[in-house]
Amino acid sequence: MLNFSLIGAGRIGYMHAKIIKAHPKSNLKYVYDVNSKLANDVVKLTGCAKAKSPEQAINSKDIDAVLIASATPTHTKFITTAAKAGKAIFCEKPIDLNIKKVNQCENNIKNYKVPIQIGFNRRFDLSHAKVQKACLNKEIGDLEMVVITSRDPQPPSIDYLKAAGGFFRDATIHDFDLTRFILGNDPVVQISAFGEALFDKNAKKIKDQDTGMFILKSKKGVLIHINNSRRAVYGYDQRVEIFGSKGMVISNNQVPNSVEKFTNKSTNIKDPIHFFFMERYEKAYKDQFNEFVKCVLKKTNPKVTFDDGKKALIIANAAYKSLKSGKVVNIKF
Repeated sequence: MLNFSLIGAGRIGYMHAKIIKAHPKSNLKYVYDVNSKLANDVVKLTGCAKAKSPEQAINSKDIDAVLIASATPTHTKFITTAAKAGKAIFCEKPIDLNIKKVNQCENNIKNYKVPIQIGFNRRFDLSHAKVQKACLNKEIGDLEMVVITSRDPQPPSIDYLKAAGGFFRDATIHDFDLTRFILGNDPVVQISAFGEALFDKNAKKIKDQDTGMFILKSKKGVLIHINNSRRAVYGYDQRVEIFGSKGMVISNNQVPNSVEKFTNKSTNIKDPIHFFFMERYEKAYKDQFNEFVKCVLKKTNPKVTFDDGKKALIIANAAYKSLKSGKVVNIKF
């Protein structure tokens, strides 16, 4: 049984609290959030104790692991504190918005041998994972193209946008990581990025983007196309396609059920796809946590590492450099 402290009790933190509570080999002992009401909600849900400070939650002797779901600018601080305390660490993405802070954190914790898993949950989606496996097993021959579509149902609030660190680091970073997951040992070496604020007034107000398109190239010459939007009126659009010399494999949108309706006015009507990420990736969130618990108990290496988080941010930063310069940018990890 692993005893957890949860740092951050907002929307994602509350979801993680439910997952910890439901897992047969984990127990939530403490929660901390600067917002006392949010922490109280997790206490009511799980029966855990409310810590007076993040240090208390992390350093307590009866804690084995720390799940960090707090605001992004606090991640490196809590990772460092937990590593020095000898605790296993699960941290939501991104590690930070500033690569210098990520590098400093990496340097600060290099001598502390604790498992650290970063929350890129899409790697644990069964459909996406099958795409990656098909690529690895050469079921489509030699990989030539990857196409990733990722579109949110609606734009977030302006307060969220101000804290998110930009469209590419907040949203597209998932797709940059998914690209690396599919490519395996073939690193991304170039990126060309385009972004616009086409419809969201809040994005325009803070000079962010709501629409993005990216072309990347791997060392072996595989071409990757990623397209993103903050608005898809039909739901949370999540598709992955790999194309190769012997065929194609697609991870398509999922719907709550497989019912189809045929009438004299329409053909092949299906229910809408899942509305947002918590519904679409519910099982993936559970599976990534299960993998983390397993790696801590069996003392194996996490499948999504600190280095994976760092490299996804490096790609996002290169995308911004391309957007600003209007040029193809070489990526150096």
